[in-house]
Amino acid sequence: MNAWDVIVPLVALLVGALLTAAVLRSRRTVDEEPTQKPRILFPFVGTELSERALQAALRLARAEHAVVVPAYLARVPLPLALDAPVGRACDEAFLVFEEIEQRALPYGVPVDSRIVRGRNVRHALRELITEIPTARRIVVAAATNGGHDGFTIDDVAWLLRNAPGEVLVVRPDPRKRRSTGAPPPLHAVA
Repeated sequence: MNAWDVIVPLVALLVGALLTAAVLRSRRTVDEEPTQKPRILFPFVGTELSERALQAALRLARAEHAVVVPAYLARVPLPLALDAPVGRACDEAFLVFEEIEQRALPYGVPVDSRIVRGRNVRHALRELITEIPTARRIVVAAATNGGHDGFTIDDVAWLLRNAPGEVLVVRPDPRKRRSTGAPPPLHAVA
């Protein structure tokens, strides 16, 4: 038996083991990367987006290399089961998610959209915080006068008392105040 008959298979085995280890390490890094990125929650309650709040969440996510988690808070009435279909509300939420993803593209910010159900806004917020406990920050829009584009004073106060981490509340643009009335169609507002 020749020495080469032993050395060649050993070298081939060693090279194969090194390649396998490198492939497994690269796969693990790719799989673990999204879960290790910080999360910034961006919950919303209506079909309108606060442009100022969305821009704040996107700028913060870009600066921190974080994932923005827009979460539509779907209210499910008490007579229905919590997992009952909320079809129309979800359809509207998907349109908003699409708009958020389009806005996030120029920033290079990844988006992980969610629909969170609750009996009311606070219940849905509690569920969201439980679902994503590693979120560092929550960015919310304060509602305009009679608007459907943000959180009420009471909901913001509850969030400030109960949410872990930082809470950023963005006031609406004072120049864009609307009168009360029927909610406007889906679009971004200031």
